Amino acid sequence: MTVGRAVVDTRATYESDAIRGAGTPATSAAGARGGQAKVQKAKILLVDDRAENLLALEAILSALDQTLVRAGSGEEALKALLNDDFAVILLDVQMPGMDGFETAAHIKRRERTRDIPIIFLTAINHGPHHTFRGYAAGAVDYISKPFDPWVLRAKVSVFVELYMKNCQLKEQAALLRLQLEAEQAPGTGLLSELSARLAAVEEQAEALTKQLAEGADQAAVATAAHLERRLAGLRRALDALEPGSPNRGATPES
Repeated sequence: MTVGRAVVDTRATYESDAIRGAGTPATSAAGARGGQAKVQKAKILLVDDRAENLLALEAILSALDQTLVRAGSGEEALKALLNDDFAVILLDVQMPGMDGFETAAHIKRRERTRDIPIIFLTAINHGPHHTFRGYAAGAVDYISKPFDPWVLRAKVSVFVELYMKNCQLKEQAALLRLQLEAEQAPGTGLLSELSARLAAVEEQAEALTKQLAEGADQAAVATAAHLERRLAGLRRALDALEPGSPNRGATPES
């Protein structure tokens, strides 16, 4: 595989680069519940069969302060994708054995990895047809070597930022589910409030029944008894809404 000289020559320039990308930290739901935010770095998968190219990519992307994972072949890339989640994949087109197009096809066939953005890197350019093949394989971008390191870093940083935001949305959704579950738990939330109010009405109805019984007004006593039956039905229905209740879904009796 032919390697663009500008790609390799960037190694010395960017190893001491003082620029640091401001990646948005992701906060884990578990850390948030414990009162501490756990900062997570995004993982970027670099796939190339040439070690010098991988070193050059690491030098360019080190300024983003994310976790860079190497893969020397398409097979190694697929193995890495089995266990880890990645924000973006930089994939060389020309590799011995499984080339970039075939590797991308495998990535897109897997449900776990199909949505990971792929940026193709190639040292050759056979025109629009070759580029179209890259996009058809599922790439979000297709860059020919030698490329501008600043442009590559800017493109990667966009996908890292999108990945971080997506992680934050997932964590917020998880926290919201936990909050809703807590509100549905016995003794808390809306069910607890309704239960307390119903208990107050039940107490008043019981006192009213005793008071009416002393007056011997049969019609009033019958009305009070009917009210108590309705309240009892409401109580059963409310209890059935409690998580884990065997009578969940019950309705109050008329």
